[in-house]
Amino acid sequence: MITRTIATALAAVTAAAALAGCGSASGPTPTDATPSAAGVPANTHNQADITFATEMVPHHIQAVAMSKLAADHASSPQVKNLAGRIKSAQRPEIDQLSGLLRSWNAPVPATQAPGTGAMNGTGHADMAGMMSEQQMQQLGQTNGAAFDKMFLQMMINHHEGAVSMAKTERNGGQSPDARGLAQRIMTAQQREIAEMHTMLAPW
Repeated sequence: MITRTIATALAAVTAAAALAGCGSASGPTPTDATPSAAGVPANTHNQADITFATEMVPHHIQAVAMSKLAADHASSPQVKNLAGRIKSAQRPEIDQLSGLLRSWNAPVPATQAPGTGAMNGTGHADMAGMMSEQQMQQLGQTNGAAFDKMFLQMMINHHEGAVSMAKTERNGGQSPDARGLAQRIMTAQQREIAEMHTMLAPW
């Protein structure tokens, strides 16, 4: 009887240890915690977040408009490839930024309104790196190697403006989603700036 009781107790201890081991193996570690899991609500935001998203939408729209021109006006395959990558990356980011603004009940800048200004992001010349209407028209009237050079020079300035805006968001924003997007923008566009400087070297 005593032997059976001891065996039962040992079995219970073994099972409890196994369960404890499974729990610790599957539970998240502090480094795996997401912002919301760490106690930051997903919809947390401040005015810096709203400003970042509101300004980055037209900023990205202009970069997409510039990149679309490269398909017909550029002569360099490298420039066309870069422009295609910029367009592919920034169009979804426009949608993400617009979605964040809607979730915060903030106005969303027009992305498909009538008129060239709204659709190429002009009308925001006060924002860092933005091209004026005249500069956009000049780019659209240029072809070949001259377009390649002008596009790269303009896009470097444009990217530097976006990086500056993203740094401001990283320093002052509260939204985990907006700050995460800002970091991705900084990383991608700094890499593209270096790439464009290399492409400009022959000039």
